Amino acid sequence: MTYENIIFEKQGDIAVIKFNRPKALNAINPAMVAETNDALDDVEADPTARVLILTGEGEKAFIAGADIAHMVNLSPIQAREFSRSGQDLFFRIENLKIPVIACVNGFALGGGVECAMSCDFIYASEKAKFGQPEINLGVIPGFGGTQRLSRLVGRAMAKELCMTGSMIDAVEAKAIGLVNKVFTPDALWDETMKTARIMASKGKVSLKAAKDCINRGLNMDLLDGCYMESDNFGLCMSSPDGKEGMTAFLEKRKPEFTGEL
Repeated sequence: MTYENIIFEKQGDIAVIKFNRPKALNAINPAMVAETNDALDDVEADPTARVLILTGEGEKAFIAGADIAHMVNLSPIQAREFSRSGQDLFFRIENLKIPVIACVNGFALGGGVECAMSCDFIYASEKAKFGQPEINLGVIPGFGGTQRLSRLVGRAMAKELCMTGSMIDAVEAKAIGLVNKVFTPDALWDETMKTARIMASKGKVSLKAAKDCINRGLNMDLLDGCYMESDNFGLCMSSPDGKEGMTAFLEKRKPEFTGEL
């Protein structure tokens, strides 16, 4: 399929979606949301895809926010539907059965940081900037920012960022727990791919189980979360990759995971 707002490609068993609206700093509009959903359809249908990377085309922006030119004349109902379309997309990314890395190479503002937070973790360039500047426009985050940000960096820091509209750099974003690692611009992509390849070499069932347990467990008490972990542990043990991993350990060889379910 030919896309106008994203670039979708495969590099071996790693899928890559690049947001590609350079004149608008990759701002989110309905067409970008629709095309990203289409690309995710392909990722989900491809049994060879082990990891997904989201990034922005070019060096200036990951996603600089939602497209204000699209939003300015929306009615309240249209604004709510636009908000829900972005939220639905980001929930889909968050719950994708394979790991998703946000490779943030520039501005991640508003919808950009909201998109990045829906990924499993964020790697950032030293030049990256993060923020929820919606308050400067007289509105609030609409793609999940008030909810995911508080869960990642705590209530007080989330309030400060959402209520001041301030931008922070990658070093501060790492210090508050928003970003996992920060790299030079030249090293960012290679380091992201290095981690993607490490995860792609693991068992597909165990990757999904680990992601699912952490995501769902955040909304459970400790006891229920641990019991859910036990259920998933048992499923992993009975999977072909689980058998292969333990057999390989006993035989002192590298496991050959097939990803069979």
